[in-house]
Amino acid sequence: MTEFNRFQQIKRNFFAMRNGIVADTIRRGGLQYKMIFGLNLPQIADIAATLPHSRELAEELWADIRTRESRLLSPMVYPREELTRERAAEMLREAQTTEVADILCHRLLRHQPYALDLALEAATASDEMHRYGAFRLMSNLVYTYPKEIKPFAEAELPVATALILPLCLNLLQEIEFMFAEAELPVATALILPLCLNLLQEIEFMEEEQ
Repeated sequence: MTEFNRFQQIKRNFFAMRNGIVADTIRRGGLQYKMIFGLNLPQIADIAATLPHSRELAEELWADIRTRESRLLSPMVYPREELTRERAAEMLREAQTTEVADILCHRLLRHQPYALDLALEAATASDEMHRYGAFRLMSNLVYTYPKEIKPFAEAELPVATALILPLCLNLLQEIEFMFAEAELPVATALILPLCLNLLQEIEFMEEEQ
């Protein structure tokens, strides 16, 4: 009986769960992979739940740049405590699609103590996909570091490409909402009586007319 190593078994799991319709749709979307099995993210997460968190396995999956599902599974099984800042920066730079960048940031990079520095450094990269990864990571960190992120989103906004513009707009909207919420109790207590008086005066003048 043939024995398979863990990486080979994962590939067999991909094959067993393949979805040709989804795979064809992804290919038509322009993603350049030699192999697309068509698994959705919950299916990939289910596979990750059966695997040990292993840096060696995660690196082997990440190195499999020809297969979409391998690149998405890698951040899910990479031990957070074993990811160095240097390797994290490399992976952010190596993420070749928005889908991979999204999963990398959400499942792995945002949990690192150096995540903000990583995002801010990548925000000035010349490569568009690298900058996308930076602002995607900021989206995971914005509720913790709104003041640090705001100037970078504002600086990117005038030159943002169609790929990055939605991220910048969402970041600035979230930050504006957070600042407004934080100021609301103070503003209400201080300004509400003035506003009420103004409205009463306006109402009175309208009645006089």
